[in-house]
Amino acid sequence: MTTMLRSKGLFIAGAWEPAGDVEDVVNPATEAVIGRAPVGSQAAVLAAIDAAREAFDKGPWPTMKPAQRQEYLQRFLDAIRAREEDICRLITAEAGATLVLARTLQFGIPLRIAQHIVDICTRDPITPVAPQLNDMGQTTLLGCGVYVREPVGVAAIITPYNVPFFLNLAKSVPALATGCTVVLKPSAFTPFEALILGEIAEEVGLPKGVLNIVTGGPDVGRIMTTDERVDLVSFTGSDKVGEAILAQAAPSLKRVLLELGGKSALIVRPDADLDAAVRDGLFGFTAHCGQGCQLLTRHLVHNSIREAYVEKVSAIATRLVIGDPAAPETQVGPLIRNSQRLRTEHYVEKAKAEGARLVIGGRRPADRPRGYFYEPTLFSDVRNDMTIAQEEVFGPVGVVIGFDTDEEAIAIANDSRFGLNGAVHSADTGRAYEMALRLRTGGVAINGGAGGILSAAPFGGIKRSGFGREFGIEGLNEYTYTKTIAFRAV
Repeated sequence: MTTMLRSKGLFIAGAWEPAGDVEDVVNPATEAVIGRAPVGSQAAVLAAIDAAREAFDKGPWPTMKPAQRQEYLQRFLDAIRAREEDICRLITAEAGATLVLARTLQFGIPLRIAQHIVDICTRDPITPVAPQLNDMGQTTLLGCGVYVREPVGVAAIITPYNVPFFLNLAKSVPALATGCTVVLKPSAFTPFEALILGEIAEEVGLPKGVLNIVTGGPDVGRIMTTDERVDLVSFTGSDKVGEAILAQAAPSLKRVLLELGGKSALIVRPDADLDAAVRDGLFGFTAHCGQGCQLLTRHLVHNSIREAYVEKVSAIATRLVIGDPAAPETQVGPLIRNSQRLRTEHYVEKAKAEGARLVIGGRRPADRPRGYFYEPTLFSDVRNDMTIAQEEVFGPVGVVIGFDTDEEAIAIANDSRFGLNGAVHSADTGRAYEMALRLRTGGVAINGGAGGILSAAPFGGIKRSGFGREFGIEGLNEYTYTKTIAFRAV
């Protein structure tokens, strides 16, 4: 982007409020400053929580008919679609996503997920309970009832830098659709992809205080997770930060939804379509320069085909075009900041020290002196107890681990602190399905899956990958609680 990005401020109570400070936002591919973003303060986030609380307790939003909220949110999504080109350019400049990923994973897919939420949000919140006879001793009463889904209240939403527009939308829309009010805090690396939603909320006339957007650091986030006026926290990020958020939220017993890290396993059986498995495996550690919690970074490959697999993945990976994500030919963009590149380098050196065999990559590209680039890196001869097989790198690093039996593959896949995603490639789809049922993860794809995210299906993990679900009816229901109302039949 050649035009410097500027923000009107922080979006609080339907108005733009100035911030006490601003900071530079840089393009991770060029290290050039693309804009100056407001930095929210503790006072600003308290004002945003005040506005959200006021809008929930006294405003019309939570008591509107679902169809009325649907009308607002449909206008909201339509206005986003009208800005598609500008938003995709912003995603490329701010998050470092390639043009293809910006248009698909980071814009098109979240719009489809959000549209599905808006389509189903008018489902009847009242469910009848069948009448039953209750023996009261002297007499028998006929009892009836209903249970009602009601919005939880004020939702604090904290999103990361890797797919910011995706998560800003995929979290905020279901919260708003149920009648919750929202305080959204983006990563300091990607603030503009959140602030643009404030412009759109203003454009379509969302009631004031329904959607509030503040920026800031850990001090701002800590207020969001501890303030008793916040009823729910939805966070996506690392397991370490998720652990801290859970502890911060515990004293007020607020509901917490966590979508955390992953070290997901791709199992390649000996009868697999090797070319298809290679495509899946390659995407699993190179997409968005490896910055995806659900990516398949542990490749468990049957020993009879392991060397062939490694050769094919290596041959393609070394030909991938690394460069500015704004260029249409680029296939691998940068990491978000140098700190993340240093983290990746640390894990690569540790893997070599522990005995893993570096097959390709493991260095910064020599022809890219600017930008936070790192070559796609593949290790073989990896044991599952090595650090590189157990800890999330969040960089373009994949590992290949051999196995001899299905039982061994399942055991290796499940030997992880994480449990977000998984995959199986096999010509025997029945056997692949049986294996998928035994994998301890929130999701499994067989032979490449459905070709993308299923917008109506829930997404989330277990173990240190978190809890709670996003997308579809289950994701919508996370922002509600149920109330039972019982009465006597006349």
